[in-house]
Amino acid sequence: MRSDNDTAPVVQDLSRYRVPAGFRGKSAVFVQLWWLVQATLFSLSPQFMYGWRNFLLRLFGCRLGEDVIIRQSVRITYPWKVTIGARAQIGDHVELYSLGPITIGHDVVISQRSYICTGSHDHRSPAFDIYAQPIVIQDQAWLAADCFVYPGVTVGQGAVVAARSTVIDDVEPYSIYAGSPATRRGPRTMREV
Repeated sequence: MRSDNDTAPVVQDLSRYRVPAGFRGKSAVFVQLWWLVQATLFSLSPQFMYGWRNFLLRLFGCRLGEDVIIRQSVRITYPWKVTIGARAQIGDHVELYSLGPITIGHDVVISQRSYICTGSHDHRSPAFDIYAQPIVIQDQAWLAADCFVYPGVTVGQGAVVAARSTVIDDVEPYSIYAGSPATRRGPRTMREV
């Protein structure tokens, strides 16, 4: 394909871009209502009001375990596609880009400014087709500050991903990963108590 103005190939034509029917999982009105609630009642709540934010998330379909801690600066695209286990902690400015399902296990910590990204676009399609793949972060895993997790990734139980890592492939359970792309650096070992 060629563009109208020159001989360069057309690799991206956004006039052809469409969001697939049902992609968001709720009506446009419901989505906009959530974004309004998130921008006001959720994000303007004092830090200690974890129960209030959990109530709002449950109201919009998020499945939450007991004693979940979510900071007011967290952004969640579609809470009805998110499941978070008991005692999980989601830090300041974390983005749960939940175009697809995100499952976070119990006792998981996702530290500040991490980005959990279930969706992207097909760079091979001139229509820039959007897609989503689930992300699973299993029980007792820890994503340190400013991690990026790609669509379709599973972070194994008890794993640690070091700060500023980019996770493009699955993370083995009870392992430590670091880097961009993140690679296994060794086992997660525990101190004697």
